[in-house]
Amino acid sequence: MDEKDLLILQILEDNSRLSRDEMALMAELEPDEIETRIAALEEGGVIRNYTAVIDWDKAVNGEVAAIIDLKVNPERDYGYDRIADRLSRFRQVKSLRLVTGVYDLQLMVTGRNMQEIARFVSEYIAPMDRVRETATHIIMRTYKEYGHSFMDRETTERIPYSL
Repeated sequence: MDEKDLLILQILEDNSRLSRDEMALMAELEPDEIETRIAALEEGGVIRNYTAVIDWDKAVNGEVAAIIDLKVNPERDYGYDRIADRLSRFRQVKSLRLVTGVYDLQLMVTGRNMQEIARFVSEYIAPMDRVRETATHIIMRTYKEYGHSFMDRETTERIPYSL
């Protein structure tokens, strides 16, 4: 992977709907080379999927999201991988990360309401072997996701600056 591949990844992450010609112009490459590089990145598993960033607050009412922090006992010879594999199979789990700090794993989950999320945590997550502790944080509002702002700005606003 070289600098051009990294640039292509940044372009795709910002807007994967650009045409190959537009991407070629931005990356200063030929469209055929863009195609070849993207195909290699897909085949190598670097590009995993193409998706849309959706403001769910505008799309539907009632869907609730939460961050769930977990303290877990890692498994000998497998570490956190087996528990992460089990957790990732739940449809409610949208993302799952191994993190540093007080907790070991962080999940982002969704449900129809807070009760559904609470039930999911209490019936499926907390009773799992190796889960020692959970902390659930309901997401009240999303301001920015994957580099895309959900702030509706009508005018340019001056941001205060101080030392």
